[in-house]
Amino acid sequence: MISFKNTAIVYNRDVPESSIVAGKAAELFSAKLTTPDSLRDDAEFVVTVGGDGTILRAARYYAKKNVPIFGINLGRLGFLAQANPDELEWAVKKLKNGEYKIQNRMMLSAFDGRITALNDIVIKGDTFSRTSRLYLSINGNHVCDYLADGLIISTPTGSTAYTLSAGGPVISPGLEAVVIVPICPHTLTARPLVIPSGEEIEVSSCDTCSGLKLSADGQNTIDVASNEKIIIKKSNIQAKLVVLNRENNGFYAVLREKLQWGVSPR
Repeated sequence: MISFKNTAIVYNRDVPESSIVAGKAAELFSAKLTTPDSLRDDAEFVVTVGGDGTILRAARYYAKKNVPIFGINLGRLGFLAQANPDELEWAVKKLKNGEYKIQNRMMLSAFDGRITALNDIVIKGDTFSRTSRLYLSINGNHVCDYLADGLIISTPTGSTAYTLSAGGPVISPGLEAVVIVPICPHTLTARPLVIPSGEEIEVSSCDTCSGLKLSADGQNTIDVASNEKIIIKKSNIQAKLVVLNRENNGFYAVLREKLQWGVSPR
């Protein structure tokens, strides 16, 4: 069961109306407000108010502390969120009545855990106008070379985000797998690759190429030297997302509702 004693309300000040909704949530939970730039270490339960980006940032921080996260959506899609602002009081009642479950979501890590991601790790060249030459190896075995705008290494949770836009498959979040998707590859034979979560992925570039940029969940970006090998693995920590017990709240129902999956044109 979730302890609501030390609840933190994390809100995105850049999202309109977030402070109003966050203030109301703080009253209902008798909690304190905070922002993604000043997250509390003592929180035992976190409610985010904003879009999926707010959830992703909070998840990366609180996963190592095993703190569950519940999202109130003020963004455009809110695929990871569980309630809209007009459902806030109803959602709080269900939470306090124990009408929820906690889903453990797989994460990725790079550079020995210094970088973690719930959605994806994206590798691109640092020159905007040029494609990058990237070499992919799995478990020490060379797989292929890419001439592309970049490479997306995604979790099942991230398969409905950037990976989907780049032509990757949708993967149920309960599946232990990793998706590798090239971004605008300069060949017709480069296709998305789905591999077991326990595989070790290595991405590198040529020594004479320009450097690379690596981003986690599209937020945490670092520079990588062209001769540096990037090792990506399944993280040993998991994000904990709180899911309400409600009708049509399963993964496939959310696909249909929020992504209009398989909805016939009218």
